[in-house]
Amino acid sequence: MSRPELLDDERIDDELEDLVNWKKDGKEIKREIVAADFASAVGFVNSVAIISESMDHHPNIEIYGWNKVRISVSTHDAGGLTELDFKLAKKIDSIKLNANEE
Repeated sequence: MSRPELLDDERIDDELEDLVNWKKDGKEIKREIVAADFASAVGFVNSVAIISESMDHHPNIEIYGWNKVRISVSTHDAGGLTELDFKLAKKIDSIKLNANEE
């Protein structure tokens, strides 16, 4: 499978308009989640893992505190943001979670 090409800044800005909870940070997009509790945070991470495996596209995931999750998405082998990152972000956004988003 061929990997997608890097997106230019204008296209990245357009894609971010559809992703309210995501912010661009250098060559990545990031999202913070505050779950109801530790088990919910881990459950969310497990859901992200299943989606990521199905797409063969893996974000950086950090659980911190007792209920917070930070997700960073980038196409590492392309050196920045591609269409694949935004597809993954949209799928992550579709995960139902009892959480407060930061």
